[in-house]
Amino acid sequence: MAKFELKLPKMGESVAEATITSWLKEVGDTIEMDEPVLEIATDKVDSEVPSEVDGKLVKILFEADDVVKVGQTIAIIEVDGDVEEDVTEEAEAGEDEEIPEPSSKVAETVEVAKATASAETSGEDYNSSERFYSPLVKNIAKEEGISAEELEKVEGTGKDGRVTKHDILAYVENRGNQSAASKGQPGKAIADKGLSSSVAKSEDPVVTGEDQIIEMSRMGKMIAHHMRKSVDTSAHVQSFIEVDVTNIWNWRSKHKAAFQQREGEKLTFTPIFMEAVAKAIRDFPMINISVSEDGSKVIKKKDINLGMAAALPDGNLIVPVIKNADRLNLVGMAKEVNDLANRARHNKLKPDEIQGGTFTVTNVGTFGSIMGTPIINQPQVAILALGAIRKMPAVIETPEGDFIGIRYKMILSHSYDHRVVNGALGGQFVQRVAQYLENFDKDREV
Repeated sequence: MAKFELKLPKMGESVAEATITSWLKEVGDTIEMDEPVLEIATDKVDSEVPSEVDGKLVKILFEADDVVKVGQTIAIIEVDGDVEEDVTEEAEAGEDEEIPEPSSKVAETVEVAKATASAETSGEDYNSSERFYSPLVKNIAKEEGISAEELEKVEGTGKDGRVTKHDILAYVENRGNQSAASKGQPGKAIADKGLSSSVAKSEDPVVTGEDQIIEMSRMGKMIAHHMRKSVDTSAHVQSFIEVDVTNIWNWRSKHKAAFQQREGEKLTFTPIFMEAVAKAIRDFPMINISVSEDGSKVIKKKDINLGMAAALPDGNLIVPVIKNADRLNLVGMAKEVNDLANRARHNKLKPDEIQGGTFTVTNVGTFGSIMGTPIINQPQVAILALGAIRKMPAVIETPEGDFIGIRYKMILSHSYDHRVVNGALGGQFVQRVAQYLENFDKDREV
């Protein structure tokens, strides 16, 4: 029997630690590869940590509510066969001992982290409660001005009554409405608080005269802040180009049924467009860059990680990232696109899957728009919008002469940061994408 260390995985460039919220497995349980072992929470998102191997859980090194740094060993799994025995001396030394709590060094780290978290909550000591709150819940409470006493009253639907992200967001949405209803004077409650700070914490509109005042959702506020910051940071310029995608339209119509039957996946236009964008980025690597915070340096990215803007059921957008997109063939790209889009709609994305993008593609054609002027997703320097595909009359040039025919066409809209991407590069890049699409091999096998 060999032992395997389950470590806290990396969860994005800005995430250094996480809080263990609950263990989904107990010592002695059999675990399959990719099966969730525990739940964790960061200040950005709640997530699950899956097992990387098949085996049996023989040791848990941290308890619920402990703060663990990325890369630390959190459990030991016993596996059959030969695997790399990467168990630390510290873990081996305590193999025959029960571990009711972490070592003193780890405990000290936990206390420091908790003290830091407490100091960052605007004077509110959420940690003084006997009730556990994840960093994400405390962060939302802090931003919404919820006191520790008020947070105690929030009903939790998680394990052992734990307040989840959905619980706190639901409370925030209904907070103002409940407060106003208890006083019986909703209009006065709103006036006392001031429209600038809080109009109504419910999605239900408050009618004043013939106008409706509707509070933005928390995600909506975050997106608005991100977009405003991007406009303030980057000098946005756009280039547009019309593309004939008749060959792609006909090729997909011919192969989509067989593709779905063989691969169990739908063949949409998105992976074809993503493939063309990845190829164009390889041709023009200075599109795949970012700018340092002080604006004095350009960071040229080695990997091509394509962000794919996806619409959520509530109308907001999220941008999952296709890592190393230039290394995927069309089948691999289709599977990755479908998987990320499906899990995005069901709020199943992992933290690392929405970070690290180097270029973003957004499909405004989904909503019938023929073109758009998308805002750059910082810290990237460019974003490409795909317009709706339409039947258009077009002049077709042939050796026998020109004639008018019906073609499938779309418009690509390329927004880029004019601080570091000039008009020539921005225009040449989108032109290259168009060339890859128009020269698509209609006899291509898939």
